[in-house]
Order: sequence, then structure tokens, then C-alpha cells
Amino acid sequence: MVSGERSAAGRFAGRSVLVTGAAKGIGRAAVAGFARAGARIVAGDIDGEALRELPAVIPVAEIELVTADVSDPDGARSMVEAAVRRYGGLDVAIANAGIIPLAGILDTSVQDWNDVMAVDGRGMFLTCKYAIEQMSGAGGGAIVCVSSISGLAGQKGQAAYGPAKFVATGLVMHLAVEWAAAGIRVNGVAPGTIRTDRVQALADEPGGPEYLESIARMHPMGRFGEPDEVADAMLFLASDEAAFITGTVLPVDGGYLAQ
Repeated sequence: MVSGERSAAGRFAGRSVLVTGAAKGIGRAAVAGFARAGARIVAGDIDGEALRELPAVIPVAEIELVTADVSDPDGARSMVEAAVRRYGGLDVAIANAGIIPLAGILDTSVQDWNDVMAVDGRGMFLTCKYAIEQMSGAGGGAIVCVSSISGLAGQKGQAAYGPAKFVATGLVMHLAVEWAAAGIRVNGVAPGTIRTDRVQALADEPGGPEYLESIARMHPMGRFGEPDEVADAMLFLASDEAAFITGTVLPVDGGYLAQ
């Protein structure tokens, strides 16, 4: 059964959904999933060229494209404001934008740390901040932050990325408690290794095939996840079916964290 069959048509009909980091990978899959479910989309990304390709490859009735940097307060705010301006409000925010530097602490520079914390840390904070600012005056909403298995457990070679994803996990838990009474649910997903464009490209790099094979073996299901599988989890957490779920980070990891 494909993602579109699992996501009932009209599940998000009339609702506005912001997806950051929407141009590629998990973000693009989220746009596609919410669009199939009838949502009105705001797609934000720093890569304007890739962002402009979305309407041609994803059937979507209503979409607003915003080229902006989530790590910049004006950029993050502009994505939320686009939903308010075009659709009259914001019902769902998918805080997905992130970068993935892979290095141990001795090979991680101060600039590497600052870069990943700016996007994966401050960018997620700003997305949540401005989404909540809007939702709090409009009766509530749902936020889904993209954390990682690296935001729930330690891994080698992720001295900056892992701690940044712990920021995402922390935001989910603290904001869920802080805003539950206002009708705002905040949850997260923690993907394992997902077969994004970047992961697939490793197959063409020196040592890449062997590296990919070793990583796949770390997941008990013996394979990488698909972007659509993460998007399906996002749709569930943002939907009415998850109305009594807040403050949770759902692993989408083929059993990785169960070991």
C-alpha cells in the first residue's frame, strides 16, 4: 500500500500546512503527502531553484512557495506570514529544515558547530516560535518537529548534528507542556537513515557502497527508510487521529532504537 492510499483524501481539506526544508527529501515527501490529503501548502526552503520545481512534480491544488532561511528570524517569520496572508491562518507546521554534517569532535570546527546549530537548532526554535505565535490566537494547531535517532541516542561521528537534534527533541517536550492548554500539540519524528537524495549519492563516492551496507545492517529491518514513510508519520501526528498525543517523538527507524 502506497502512502497516498494510506492518507485518506480530504483528511486535511481546508487546512493550511507549512513545511520547511520542503524542496527535497523528507520535506518534499511531506508536501506530497499533505497535498494528497487536501491541505493548502506553504513550502519553504533556502534553495529557491529546487523549490520552484515542486508544483511541476507534485499535484497540489494550492501552494505558496517561500524562499527563505529558517535560521534568520525574518525568514522564518515570512513562512508563517505567507500562510496567514494566503490562507487566513496556519493549522499545521512541519519544522523539517536541517543540515547534516557528519564528523567526530576532533574534525568538527567551531564554524561547523555554529552552522548546524543555526539551522537545526535556532531554525527549529524560530519555526516553532512564529507558528505558535499565530496558532495561539487562533484556537490551536499542530506542530511536528523533525528530530532524529541521533536526537534520542548517541552515535559516532555526529558531534554537532546529534546535539542539534537533541534541541529538536527538547523543543517538542517543553513546548508540548507549555502550550497544551492552548490547544497546540507539539510532537516530533525521529527518522533513522532515510533514502534521501544525499544518502543515495553516497553510493557513488569512494567507500560509499560499503558504508551504506554497514549502516543498513544497523537497522533491524535491514534497510533504509523511505521519505514517504517519515511523511506518513508526520501526517498522523498532525491529524485529528492523534488528538490526544502531544510531547512525543516517534521513531521512524526500522527498529534502530529498540536495540
